[in-house]
Amino acid sequence: MKNLRLYSLLIALVLVFSCEQEVLVPQAPEPEEPPTGTSGSANFTKFVSIGNSLTAGFMAGALFDFGQQNSFPAIMAEHFEYVSDNDAFDQPLTGSINGCSNPPSCTLGRLILFDADGPGPGTPRPTPAGSPGVPAPYNTNAADHGKSLAPYTGSKANLNNFGVPGIVLAHLNAPQAGDISNPSHPLFNPYYARFASNPGTSTILGDALATNPTFISFWVGNNDVLGYAVGGASNPAILTSVATFSALFNGAMDAILANPNRRAVVGNIPNVTAIPYFRVVPHNPVPLDATTASTLNSAFAGYNAALDALKAPAFGGAFGTAAELDARKISFSASTSNRVVIQDESLINLAPGFDALLAANLITPAQRAALAPYERARQATSNDRLVLTAASFIGTLVGGNPQLINGVTVPLADQWVLIPSEITEITNRINDFNNVISTRVNAESRLALANINSAFTALASSPGQIVDGIFINAFFAPPGGIFSEDGIHPNPRGAAYVAKIFIQAINSKFGSTVPLPNISKYYGTYFPVSP
Repeated sequence: MKNLRLYSLLIALVLVFSCEQEVLVPQAPEPEEPPTGTSGSANFTKFVSIGNSLTAGFMAGALFDFGQQNSFPAIMAEHFEYVSDNDAFDQPLTGSINGCSNPPSCTLGRLILFDADGPGPGTPRPTPAGSPGVPAPYNTNAADHGKSLAPYTGSKANLNNFGVPGIVLAHLNAPQAGDISNPSHPLFNPYYARFASNPGTSTILGDALATNPTFISFWVGNNDVLGYAVGGASNPAILTSVATFSALFNGAMDAILANPNRRAVVGNIPNVTAIPYFRVVPHNPVPLDATTASTLNSAFAGYNAALDALKAPAFGGAFGTAAELDARKISFSASTSNRVVIQDESLINLAPGFDALLAANLITPAQRAALAPYERARQATSNDRLVLTAASFIGTLVGGNPQLINGVTVPLADQWVLIPSEITEITNRINDFNNVISTRVNAESRLALANINSAFTALASSPGQIVDGIFINAFFAPPGGIFSEDGIHPNPRGAAYVAKIFIQAINSKFGSTVPLPNISKYYGTYFPVSP
């Protein structure tokens, strides 16, 4: 203790004597010099973005101010200012803290990672703001959530961001998209209606081009296939044909390039298997103890025996080979990784076979009725992709009946899973769409291609990457995930990553040297919160 006091005294004396010789004045650190660059052959004076939810700043299942302020076009605009004297980048901000995740009622807001039991045995789950128990600032109500769809009160003439959540290419030139007098029209979109210049007459593309942009980012077409994929490929009517996509995309490019001085960057479509919505829920998430597994195996013994019966030579292989029928058998074990039971419409329909077993008195009418749900059933494999929302559905009961367990005794319907044939169909359609995009862009000297598909695929096929000194991966879990809690849309850090890809494409095509965003300066997904 004495030594410590002496040391302190010596330090004080040194300071006194030094003051007699030179007064030391604390200096603020030298400010960082803003990055500089050149615009090349591009003109960023009036930058406008056209797109869907990805462009709008939609994150965590909702549209709200913080997400909009961290949209990838807003980040691009910040960096264009280093090389050009730009107009302010105006967006149709909602004024909402947490947005709306269940329109039109808007009783709930954005998703957050919420751990309902804190340090208890439960795990954090994506939970909507406004749900019971969530803390501030996520304990908002419909008054805040409804702002996402309320009319925009700012200047519509000065807007730069024309990102509209939910649109497909067909919406771009459809006046019905903003027609508030006919909200039941298939093309009506409340997110466009809130800022349409002339609802019912104006169009998204028309409004964007009416601002006389000198440079455009265009990223539309994702929903022309994503909507189909998110629904488990259960509604073919919403999957855009290649011919329709080509006509609509090229028509949009014709309109954009009608001004001979205008340039644009176009994003392509990432493969669905690169986003966490189709990668988070495993094919084998069912935990069972020995007693429950044994009970289930007893319940499925009759189904498995029926499959064996269909191997008989009398059926001539009409219902598949022995190996194919064996692959459809259902069994469980005492483990935490039992495979879910799903419907697979690509399988041979066993209904005629089960009927034949009934006609041959090999099964009873009651047994035939019990087999009905399993005529195209099997257990999932690692080649299947369960959608993110299946996580909260698997294990729930049908009508409160403990014998009817979704994903276990009741096969998951088509909407909950992508089977291999559907994944192939979706992948082929994305490739076709991207071929349309690249063919047109590569043929135009005033268009640049931002290859989002390549970048996302590379990230998803690796454990992660180091970018700007930080580790990132293609998931939403903090700290490395670049996606938001909905598993589809990037979080702010992911938006900066997307902006970086777009700017790299611009620099490469137009000889500009726009500084790239440092993604470490942007927020990732927040860590879980508890009550």
